[in-house]
Amino acid sequence: MLDKNFDPLEAEARLYKMWEDSGAFKPRMDTSREAYSIVIPPPNVTGSLHMGHAVNNTIQDILIRFERMRGKDVLWQPGMDHAGIATQMVVERKLAAAGNESRHEMGRDAFVKKVWDWKDESGGTIINQLKRLGSSCDWSRERFTLDDGLSEAVTKVFVEMYEQGLIYRAKRLVNWDPHFQTAVSNLEVENKEVDGHFWHFKYPLDGGETYEYVEKDDDGNVTLRETRDYISIATTRPETMLGDGAVAVHPDDERYAPIVGKMVRLPLANRLIPIITDRYPDPDFGSGAVKITGAHDFNDYEVAKRNDIPMYPLMDEQATMIASEIMPEKYVGMERFVARNAVVADIDAEGLLIQVEDKKIMQPVGDRSKVVIEPMLADQWFADAETLAKEAIEAVDRGHSGDESSEKGATRFVPEGWKNTYDVWMKDIQPWCISRQLWWGHRIPAWFGNNGKIYVAENVEAAQAKAGKGVILNQDEDVLDTWFSSALWPFSTLGWPDQTPELERFYPTSVLVTAFDIIFFWVARMLMQGLQFMGEVPFKDVYIHAIVRDEDGSKMSKSEGNVIDPVDLIQGIDIDTLVQKRTTGLRQPEKAPKVEKATRKRYPVGFEAYGADALRFTLAAQAAAGRDIKLSVDRVAGYRNFGTKLWNASRFAQMKECAPVHDFNPSSCKSEINQWAVSELVKASRDVTRYIEQYRFNDAAEAAYKFAWGTYCDWYLELSKPVLDGDDAAARDETRAALAFVLDGILKILHPFMPFITEEIWQFMSESRESMLIMAEWPDFGNDLINDAASDDVNWLIKAISAVRSVRSEMNIPPSKKGAMVLIGASDETASRVKKYAGIFDRMARVDGWSIGDSAPKGALQTVVEEATIALPLAGLIDLDAEKSRLSKEIDKAQSEIDKINKKLSNPNFVDRAPEAVVAEQKSRLNTFESEIGKLQAAIDNLG
Repeated sequence: MLDKNFDPLEAEARLYKMWEDSGAFKPRMDTSREAYSIVIPPPNVTGSLHMGHAVNNTIQDILIRFERMRGKDVLWQPGMDHAGIATQMVVERKLAAAGNESRHEMGRDAFVKKVWDWKDESGGTIINQLKRLGSSCDWSRERFTLDDGLSEAVTKVFVEMYEQGLIYRAKRLVNWDPHFQTAVSNLEVENKEVDGHFWHFKYPLDGGETYEYVEKDDDGNVTLRETRDYISIATTRPETMLGDGAVAVHPDDERYAPIVGKMVRLPLANRLIPIITDRYPDPDFGSGAVKITGAHDFNDYEVAKRNDIPMYPLMDEQATMIASEIMPEKYVGMERFVARNAVVADIDAEGLLIQVEDKKIMQPVGDRSKVVIEPMLADQWFADAETLAKEAIEAVDRGHSGDESSEKGATRFVPEGWKNTYDVWMKDIQPWCISRQLWWGHRIPAWFGNNGKIYVAENVEAAQAKAGKGVILNQDEDVLDTWFSSALWPFSTLGWPDQTPELERFYPTSVLVTAFDIIFFWVARMLMQGLQFMGEVPFKDVYIHAIVRDEDGSKMSKSEGNVIDPVDLIQGIDIDTLVQKRTTGLRQPEKAPKVEKATRKRYPVGFEAYGADALRFTLAAQAAAGRDIKLSVDRVAGYRNFGTKLWNASRFAQMKECAPVHDFNPSSCKSEINQWAVSELVKASRDVTRYIEQYRFNDAAEAAYKFAWGTYCDWYLELSKPVLDGDDAAARDETRAALAFVLDGILKILHPFMPFITEEIWQFMSESRESMLIMAEWPDFGNDLINDAASDDVNWLIKAISAVRSVRSEMNIPPSKKGAMVLIGASDETASRVKKYAGIFDRMARVDGWSIGDSAPKGALQTVVEEATIALPLAGLIDLDAEKSRLSKEIDKAQSEIDKINKKLSNPNFVDRAPEAVVAEQKSRLNTFESEIGKLQAAIDNLG
């Protein structure tokens, strides 16, 4: 017998162990079954579960459990990413906190060993948390991007791409993090709006030359005419002017036409640089003239390349000004922002500072280091992304056009709008910088010879063979971008470059579930590398899931103190611990009291232990395509209550001896109510199936929820009670079997969403189960189980009972008082239904007999169900005068609230100064009270 309550903290760990120990998570490698596979987006080894992981893995697990129950040969491939820069940062901090040597002091080999030690001891916390969520991955196949096998794949890919000319070494502009002293990807750069300045400088024309500078308005009228011996430029980064190679103006900008091709003398550096034309400058922005510093700005870099302008690096790896032939000695050794102040002061001293303009600017900041990123020219390794992208673009085009003719396969995005994002990125793709100046990661398999040549090979022996015995080799110190190894994830985890049975069976994978922000950094690169090395797309579908935000729609951020930890919702947390978590790591520590106050107000006691099922169902129910999830803890609590409702319904069924009957044939049911319940189960299971297949997880969750709570718990159980408690043994046995059959169906369609509570109920509903629910067969019923006549009759009955209950509730008629029911304008079919279900009407609608009439009695309540009007005479049910008085008082109270709201909304100070959300809330309250008054007045009118 099921316990009185379901205890998720006890049950979840026990059930998960049962599944894992049984081998349920492993593929069957049965070629008679259709293969279905997903590779998990590998979480960082340093990571812990956040809401993004929770929604991502909930959706994956729904798909995996669904397809497993459908009988497919399923593999959910798990693993972790070594997360180069993130992991190195964590370990360096731990070493510093413990007072140990720095990585530079201990040396590369010793430091890398420390990182491996940390990984073995502390890494992978998130894996255990994913298990808490219920993720049914095949953990026996767990991979790590620095595993020997994956490292072999990475090396092989690098060498082959180099030999094919797809990887090369070059000096190009990259994002440089001066703190970590490495190049970083765009994904690791946050662009933040900050208060900055626009410095306007004069660059004097060489030799004191002058020109007539003319400005005109939009109508061509001259608004300024003066003789100038300089060109005005504006910059947000004055320190970089020391490396200017030119000044650019737009070719159509008439103001500067007289001086195009002339030279200006660069202040402080005392160098001559040309004035050139290029379409990059915007004539309407600033002065319309742009200083070109190709070595320290991405836009300037492109201008410099197009116009063959020299590029002068100004800084070293720590963003300190370096000595060079173009660097004034004064600034050598200055940190870049110290140099900025010195440059501005010196230009001002020369009389060349025009003005300083306060301005909001977008500043690139390292997402981990929090220091300003410096665009810098550096010798790096690059992949020819443009060449690789061609086939990847074509594969997605095929996926969205329905073209299945290519042996290379096709990939589509769901929702399909994300294809546009993909196309924009891919069609303007730049060389991919794949090298990082770190120690933790895949070391680049390239060796520099003392003869000035580079040798790329799979190991030092092969490199030496290429170089010859007399050449001394030193391996490149750099490691590969983490995304390089992640791009191989769909096939390297399956054993490539070896031709394993798993690779043959499960590649390409069925679907990739991921977030939009890594479409380019990960999804696109997996497509490129899968097509390049496997000759086929790595996945058929790419499902882009929603972002989880807080209840107010704001992005969750530790620095803002509004994060909800999924583990806290699963296992519970007290309010003091929750406050401590939310006030630690704030971007502005002074906001701690405000964060604490808001947290204590919204969650007075913290979070109960809602369990994984409630969290999973909440995320699925809100996972509508194209809409972000506003995570409400109240909704989590609500879906926990849904689980409780299901639990109690199952206990009721057990108490009424409703157990699965092995040879029960649902098509043989004689009771219309049982026929209806089976029919509705068939329809609900088909809806859930269709919605999951279409990645409409919210619709699937809603369909399962409505059937389980509404159809089964609210109606089927209630409609069945008289039979279960009656004397007709045959009817009772049939209803018991049918109730158990339908409950089994509910457990099956809910299992992908709520695996723990459904498995627990499944195990207890019968002692003779042949398998666990996780391995049970997904409902796939034939049309013979659909009885339209029974469904029509019982659904009408439910609609009629609901209508009567509604009007009784509106008139506050006590449940203990029954009244007559008059049927007006009813068809023969409706009259027959009422006659057939009279006993049920009497019991569930609190009706005392019924009759057919031509019109409603005076003062009777009326409600319409299809073509018939149901009238409920009120005589003897309520005190009409007392009820009218009560309703009038309710109207007065509502009107009082309306008057208060109108007073606020008519006050311009309130409307103009209050936050939009507050004003909107008041307007919503006004609509609510006005609607309430309408209903109350209608109720009075009904009383006669």
